[in-house]
Amino acid sequence: MSIKKYILKSLDDIIEGKTFSHKSEFNSIFCILNGLIKYINNNFDSALQDFADTNILLINDKNIESKILYEFILGYINYCEKNNIYVLHYNNAKKLAERNNQVDFLSQLIEKINRIKNGSMYTTEVKKDPLLALVKIGQAVAAEKNIDKLIQTIAEETKEAIQADRCTVYLYDKETDELWSKVALGLGSTELRFKSNKGLAGHVFQTGETINIKDAYSDSRFNKNVDKETGYKTKTILCMPIKNIEQETIGVFQVLNKITGYFTEEDEDLLVTIGSSAGISLENATLFARQEELLNEQKKIFDSFISTLGASIDARDKITSGHSTRVRMYSTLIAEAFNLPQEDIEIIQKAAALHDIGKIGIRDSVLQKEGKLTPEEYQHIQQHVEITHNILEKINMSDEFKLITEIACSHHEKYDGTGYYRHLKGEEIPFGGRILAVSDVFDAITSKRHYRDKMPIVKVISILIGDSGTHFDKNVVDKFLSITLDKITEVFLTENHLVLSEEDKNILSKYTLLDLYNKLNAGENSELVNKFNFYYTGNLVNAS
Repeated sequence: MSIKKYILKSLDDIIEGKTFSHKSEFNSIFCILNGLIKYINNNFDSALQDFADTNILLINDKNIESKILYEFILGYINYCEKNNIYVLHYNNAKKLAERNNQVDFLSQLIEKINRIKNGSMYTTEVKKDPLLALVKIGQAVAAEKNIDKLIQTIAEETKEAIQADRCTVYLYDKETDELWSKVALGLGSTELRFKSNKGLAGHVFQTGETINIKDAYSDSRFNKNVDKETGYKTKTILCMPIKNIEQETIGVFQVLNKITGYFTEEDEDLLVTIGSSAGISLENATLFARQEELLNEQKKIFDSFISTLGASIDARDKITSGHSTRVRMYSTLIAEAFNLPQEDIEIIQKAAALHDIGKIGIRDSVLQKEGKLTPEEYQHIQQHVEITHNILEKINMSDEFKLITEIACSHHEKYDGTGYYRHLKGEEIPFGGRILAVSDVFDAITSKRHYRDKMPIVKVISILIGDSGTHFDKNVVDKFLSITLDKITEVFLTENHLVLSEEDKNILSKYTLLDLYNKLNAGENSELVNKFNFYYTGNLVNAS
């Protein structure tokens, strides 16, 4: 039997009033549990002797469970005996459990000890073990990054541990010199703000003192107007500073109305212990929130920068104005159809916006030519892909941007390796580049130019299907053709002033591009075909 199972089974035996067997390899554990039984049976002095013997045994005991059990049981007995040293033992048990991934084991110990209710074990009625609050707050320290949720967890667990009616956790806002909180249990979650030198919380924040008031209305520092406004009756108050690891005050605990009697020194000690964990976690969460705000701001600037670069090509090449935007929209639809993670979709979107940035290095006479290009001119315009790569790789950014660069400059590669400029083949081409290849061609031949009309949609789809496996990745083409017509229509409508009506949107949303292709090939002149052609061509002419 493992040491953990032995401990838990032995506690179950104690709960049921049974004896448990002594195993030589578990000497220290036997000694701890034997001391617990003696305490339950009011043999306090003998129990202390067992714990003294255990302390010697633990010197050579390598089992972390033994040490957690020792600290936990000592903490629990001292808590029942109203000895403030319980805080030290509880904190030791919590730290040992957290450092050694034994929090679940500690939670099991708490649950089992709470079931032992043999009179003397409970010299004080305990509604909730304060160690459980410490454990939960410790877990929140490691896991929770959202500052509002963290404040709520700490406030709720502190309220329960100290047996109070309400607890509010205030944090200091350096920019406004205010104390604020979104948690005032029983008052909802409206944000509270006031200057850091106002009220009891302000006094505690400024002085670093702990205030323990037994009669709020007899204390001149208490603001009675708060109760008048809320209808709440404040009786007892425990107010204490929250400090970070450098012992700087970063906030304030305000606990109201002890359920039975007054707040004690024991409550103060427990609040200090909770504060030691809470202060670190709250400061970390605050720093995380500020970092997230900064990253979001940088992301907005970065996105704006990319949009500006894309718009610079549109400003220079009036013929293909809006092309990069539509390629981004088509590529987004394909990426979403593949259920790609949001971060991957955003990378593809950025690559699509920048895929033609290299055209900035193409001569105006070639870029803006309305007729057919000569072989020399076509060779020159092909250079825009390599120029795109050369421009983007000079931007000293993250690994994410390197991937954006690779995708952007691979949109003219072909699946069979005959594309340009690096002649990549198959899966050598970044997946985002294979998506851009389909989007780029689709938009190019479905967009109206000064020198030609849109290609009939049936011919467009025929090209995509016919070139699957050679020019295009067949999986990408198949996924593109599975997109519903309403989504496709909303993209190409950005090129004109038509608006897709709700009625027509509902009709188009029931069919895909492949459905449309099959109907057109079958020579159908259905409502669906007419609706799509109206938006595609701008009139009711059959585009097949």
